Amino acid sequence: MKETERVEVTILIPAFNEEQSIGNTISKLKEMYPCFEILVIDDGSTDDTMQIAMDAGASVWPHPYNIGNGAAIKSGLRLAKGEWIIMMDADGQHNPEDIAHLLEHKDSYDMVIGARIKGSVTDFHRDLANKLYNKIASYVTRFKIMDLTSGFRLVRRSTVQDFIYLLPNTFSYPTTLTMAYLRMGRSLKYVPIISRRRTGRSKIRLVEDGIRFLLIIFKVATLFSPLRMFLPVSALLFCTGLSYYAITYFTEGRFTNMSALFFTTSVITFMIGLVSEQIAQMRYDRVK
Repeated sequence: MKETERVEVTILIPAFNEEQSIGNTISKLKEMYPCFEILVIDDGSTDDTMQIAMDAGASVWPHPYNIGNGAAIKSGLRLAKGEWIIMMDADGQHNPEDIAHLLEHKDSYDMVIGARIKGSVTDFHRDLANKLYNKIASYVTRFKIMDLTSGFRLVRRSTVQDFIYLLPNTFSYPTTLTMAYLRMGRSLKYVPIISRRRTGRSKIRLVEDGIRFLLIIFKVATLFSPLRMFLPVSALLFCTGLSYYAITYFTEGRFTNMSALFFTTSVITFMIGLVSEQIAQMRYDRVK
């Protein structure tokens, strides 16, 4: 690990009530990467997470109350000293040894993500949800997304600063960051990893956070590539109007108001998409 020890790296760990695992996580990181900055953002924990993290040797920045996992990441991105920032969870899911695999690609890509592969300890329902998220995000970004929600990733601090304002305060920050990087033309690399079972209870709520993930995908899609969202809707409305017109023409021999409504709505939706695309392009011009 001599090569990686010369790199200016901050390991950023958001934490909320992780007293069972955070001490072991930090101790392992300190042992393997003594030259790296280990920065823990304590998101208003009500247990001994902050004290255990400090005792283990990490730099700790506390939130006065629980704001959210994404808010902790945003605080960490602003405070990190290293040029390269590795984000990982405090619950023991991510193996510190995999950090070296991310750093291998630091000079070739703007962001490197650990993608969970077969053999990882994950819940079945989350695997199904992640596959759906990956499909939708791949369509929007025109890039094969392997793990949209992975929180284990490496970014360059000077690059990620441009995207902090987009990140939500919740668990869906990986979704936003991945899609924003791809839609802004930044390069991305997936590295296969095997995640372990987390220590303690998961704080992600399947239904509530699942709906939020979908909304985040659509929000970022319309923010950066709106025509990819408006065009299918416009096409669906047009095809519906055409089909309805065909039915009424052969059964009643006339063109109905409903068909006209579908056609008109299709055109309006398409034009809104075009205008949104131009607004999005103006946003590209303001980001480095």
